[in-house]
Amino acid sequence: MTTATTTSTTLDAERKDLLKALATARTMLTNTVRGLTDAQAGERPTASALCLGGIVKHVASTEESWLRFVVEGPEVMSFALPDGVTWEEFLAGTARELPQWAIERERDFRMLPEDTLPAVLDRYARVAARTEQVVASLDDLSATRPVPDAPWNEPGTVMSARAVLIHVIAETTQHAGHADILRETLDGQTTT
Repeated sequence: MTTATTTSTTLDAERKDLLKALATARTMLTNTVRGLTDAQAGERPTASALCLGGIVKHVASTEESWLRFVVEGPEVMSFALPDGVTWEEFLAGTARELPQWAIERERDFRMLPEDTLPAVLDRYARVAARTEQVVASLDDLSATRPVPDAPWNEPGTVMSARAVLIHVIAETTQHAGHADILRETLDGQTTT
């Protein structure tokens, strides 16, 4: 994957630094799948259910979702539950029905039969390019939005665009570490 990089000199130093850190984290992650087949990208070589292709899919979806939050607001990250399902049931794994967002999140962590590694990487590159466009176009990185209602979000919490970018960098870096362990377990290769 070639990560899109904004080279415009109109970006201030903070935006350049944030985008550079995110590009570095993306490269760390995508290096873990270099040279793999689609089948290898879908293997689960550890006791967890994680696979390398699924991690890349998840990180791309997470970045895309958070940048949509920055542009469109918390409505795009709804965590609504089906009628009659409580958060207690959902969190305990006893809900009779799962919400669509949870189903989609679970699918993101897997290489599905129709997934190919080149397509996964291509999508991630498009998400990266869109992120860089959004960051370049923001009037103010300090602008805030309320986070979506969910049990893992403190009521009344707001996040600035800057905080969202830092969160996406942290999420990407954390998953790059997971991916590095999976790759080493899979075939002994390391990316560092």
